[in-house]
Amino acid sequence: MHRDEAIKELLFKMADDALILGHRNSEWTGIGPTLEEDIAFSSMAQDKIGHAFQLYTILHEHFGEANPDILGFKRSEKEFKCCHLVELPTVDYAFSLVRHFLFDYADGLRYEELQNASFEPLAQLAKKIKGEIKYHTMHANVWIKLLAQGNEESKARIQSAINEAMPYALGIFEPSEYEKTLQEEKIFSGENALQTKWVETIQTLIEKAGLEMPDITILKPQLGGRKAYHTEHLKPLLDEMTEVVRMDENASW
Repeated sequence: MHRDEAIKELLFKMADDALILGHRNSEWTGIGPTLEEDIAFSSMAQDKIGHAFQLYTILHEHFGEANPDILGFKRSEKEFKCCHLVELPTVDYAFSLVRHFLFDYADGLRYEELQNASFEPLAQLAKKIKGEIKYHTMHANVWIKLLAQGNEESKARIQSAINEAMPYALGIFEPSEYEKTLQEEKIFSGENALQTKWVETIQTLIEKAGLEMPDITILKPQLGGRKAYHTEHLKPLLDEMTEVVRMDENASW
C-alpha cells in the first residue's frame, strides 16, 4: 500500500505542475513578444497539458482514480499538489522565460531518471516525454543567453527574474513523506538528489550566460504546494480554467 500511495503522490504532483504551468504558458498565445515566441509558448503549453493528461490517465487506469477530465477540472484548490512556482501569475516575458527555464530543467532531469523506474507505466511515459522536454530546455537556454547578452536592460531584467523566481523554484523539490519508499522501490531517488543535479546544471548555464546564480543556501524555499497549501493565485486560475466545464458538465478536454 505504501508503494501505491508513494507513486500516486509523485504522479499527482507532476501532473498538477504540468497542468497549471501549461495554462500559465498558454497565456502568451496571441500576445507573445514575437510571432516565433507566441508559437513556441503555445506549443510548450500544449505539451505540458498533454503530459498532465497522460499522468492523470495512469492514475485513472492503474490506481482507480477518477478520469483525467475530473482530475484536471473538477478538483478543488485544496486537492492540487502543484508547487508555488507554476501558480504565480504571468507578469512579464522575462519572468515567464525564467520560470520555464528553471522548471523545465528540473522536469527534464526528473523524467530522465524516471525512465528507469520500476513502475513500468511511468518508465515508458518518461521515455516518451523526456524527448519533448529536451526541446523545451533548449528553447529556454537559447533565449536566456540571447537576453542576458543583449543589452543592459535585457540582462538586468533576466537577472531580476532569476532572483525573484529562485525561492519558488526550490519549492519544486519539496520532500514527500514517501521519499524512502520511492527509493527502496527503485522508482525515484528523491527530491534532494534531484535538486542537487538541478543546481549543478542550471548554475553552469546561468554563469555561462554571464548571469549570477543566487546563493540558494541563504534563500528560503517557498514550500507548501505539495501539501495543498497554495498561493492566492491558484484559485482564480482554477476558476478561469473550469469556466467552460462549469457551464457544460459534458465538456471534455
